[in-house]
Amino acid sequence: MFVKKIGIDLGTVNTLVYVPKKGIAINEPSVVAVGESDRRVLAVGSEAREMLGRTPDSIIAKRPLKDGVIADYKTTESMLRFFINKALGGVRFVSPEVMIAVPAGITSTERRAVIDATLQAGAKAAFIIKQPIAAAIGAGIPIGSASGHMIIEIGGGTSEIAVISLGGIVASTSVRIGGTKLDYAIQEYVRKKYNLAIGERSAEELKIKIGSALPLSEKMSMEVRGRDMLSGLPRTTEVTSDDITEAIEDELQGIVQAVKSVLQETPPELSADVIDKGMVISGGTGQLRNLDELLARSIDVPAYVADDPLQNVVKGTGVALENLDSYKRSILSAK
Repeated sequence: MFVKKIGIDLGTVNTLVYVPKKGIAINEPSVVAVGESDRRVLAVGSEAREMLGRTPDSIIAKRPLKDGVIADYKTTESMLRFFINKALGGVRFVSPEVMIAVPAGITSTERRAVIDATLQAGAKAAFIIKQPIAAAIGAGIPIGSASGHMIIEIGGGTSEIAVISLGGIVASTSVRIGGTKLDYAIQEYVRKKYNLAIGERSAEELKIKIGSALPLSEKMSMEVRGRDMLSGLPRTTEVTSDDITEAIEDELQGIVQAVKSVLQETPPELSADVIDKGMVISGGTGQLRNLDELLARSIDVPAYVADDPLQNVVKGTGVALENLDSYKRSILSAK
C-alpha cells in the first residue's frame, strides 16, 4: 500500500515541510491567530504573521513554540494539522508518516509532546530526529563515516552544536539562543540608545538588512519607525550596522562559548578531523553577515556556511525518511 511521508522542521520562527519527490512544499512562519473567546483558529502561517502586534482584543496572534519546544500544545497541534493538510493537498485517504526535527537538548517530556501533537494532527506514525543530525544530512555531510564533523545549527529559538561521527552525536550542546533572542537584543538596544520602542518585525528587518556579527568596513544604515519613549508619539530614526553588531554581541558570544564547550568534550582524534574539515554553519540565523568569520576568529578553526542553510534541516528529515533503514541509528524514537 502506498504510504505518504513528510518531513517537518518545526521551528520557533518558521515551519518547513518536505514532501519526498516534490521537495519543500511549505515554508511559512510558525504563527497562529486564534479567537480570544472561542479559541478557534482564524489564520496560520504567513497570514497569521501579518497580524502579529496588530490584532484587536478579540484575536490573539502568537508563536506556539518557544526556544525550539512546544509552549502551547493545542495551538501547535492545530498548526501541524494545517501544514500537514496543506502539504498533502486536498482530500487524503492515507495518514502520512511524519518525521519531525527537534532540538538535541529536548527533554523526554518535550519529545513526547511533539510526538503526541503530530499524531493528534493526523499522522499515522511520528518519528523524531535531532536537528544537528538532520542539518548535517541536509548539508551533505557523510554522517556515517568514521570521521568527526562539526555542525552548528542556528535557528530561531535555539543553537544546536554537535560533533557527529559514525551516524551518531559524540559531543553536543543546545543553547536557547537564536534569531528571536537577537531580535529582542536589537529592540532593547534601540530602546536604550535612541529612546525608541520598535516592534519584533522591525528588529528582525534591521538584523537581516544591515546586521553583521563583526563591524563592517563600509558601514550600512537603515531608517526604522517606532514609538518615542518620552513623548509616546511615532518617530523615525536611523540605525547603523555598528549598532546592530554591538546589540547582538553578547548573544553571539553565548554561541561561541557553546561551540568551545563542545570542542572541549570532543575526543582528540575527532577534534583533529574538525580542524581539518572546518565547522559547518546551518540554520536561518546562520546567514547573518560575518558569523562564519567571527566563529573562525574566536575558535581558530575554519568555519563556513552550508549551501541553503535555512533548508538543511528539513531536507535532512526528507532524506532520512526516504532512507529509514540507513538512518535508524541516527533517529531518536518513533511511534
